[in-house]
Amino acid sequence: MNTGRIVRLAERDRVEVQFFLDGEMRYALAGDTVLTAMLAPGHALRKSEFGPEPRAGFCLMGACQDCWVWQEAGPRLRACSTPVTGGMRLRTTAPESWP
Repeated sequence: MNTGRIVRLAERDRVEVQFFLDGEMRYALAGDTVLTAMLAPGHALRKSEFGPEPRAGFCLMGACQDCWVWQEAGPRLRACSTPVTGGMRLRTTAPESWP
């Protein structure tokens, strides 16, 4: 049973790609957005900057700026409108909080 926040109903036969999230290898399907890749297996997108609550994005269409995640190289990106690519290295926290 899928416990994810996003449930895949169709197009399950696309090529699988791997990416890294907070140093852990994850899998997605080619063409997924970063948001879909993060939420389909049941994970929250990130923690709220205002408290301990998990966040899952708000508008899901690039308008609200609630889905920012960071590339390990530093720049942030919108998870809801950025396609996941193989080998992507993403972080759920801002660079200043990295070890």
